[in-house]
Amino acid sequence: MAGRFITIEGIEGVGKSTNVDFIARYFRDRGETVVVTREPGGTELAEAIRRLILETPRDGLSDTGELLLMFAARAEHLHSLIKPALARGDTVVCDRFTDATFAYQGSGRGVDWDRIETLRTLVQGDLQPDLTVLLDADTAVSAQRVAGRGEAKDRFEQERAEFFSRVREGYLRLAAEQPQRIAVIDAGRPLAEVQEQLATVLDNRFKKAN
Repeated sequence: MAGRFITIEGIEGVGKSTNVDFIARYFRDRGETVVVTREPGGTELAEAIRRLILETPRDGLSDTGELLLMFAARAEHLHSLIKPALARGDTVVCDRFTDATFAYQGSGRGVDWDRIETLRTLVQGDLQPDLTVLLDADTAVSAQRVAGRGEAKDRFEQERAEFFSRVREGYLRLAAEQPQRIAVIDAGRPLAEVQEQLATVLDNRFKKAN
């Protein structure tokens, strides 16, 4: 039996890491084998590409180069980790996937969405997540949470508020176009309320057979 593929999306500071863990526990509590991964990354080679992307100064990498590196990492991630896990019947929970490319490189950087779709088809074919959770929050909330971490910012976190507004608009566009796949969660609420929303979505989508 093929496994299930769950992705979590959203701008910086919306609580993706915390809620990836929540989703993983949800499925493990049902007795499922869960593989937790992230993009870009997930394999040794893809993690090396991730470091290259995040550590290169903004003016040191073109928008097209950034786009192609994202898909290079994704191709290896799919080949070496995601597809084998799904073939085993595992549940894969991934922190970001191709929706992030449409939102960040497409809406954020201004890369034509048709170009991204061409690469998406080339790299992943008809594979799509069974469910994508979009953690949505106002960009002011996002910026405040990122600042509160007290950590050095990567090349995306250093972007201006206008960039994240465009990224958020891209995500909401995807959610409007694909409501059957993408569930929008109000991530501006307290964590307990966010996870209550999330549990409801998971219960409705994946009711356990009696």
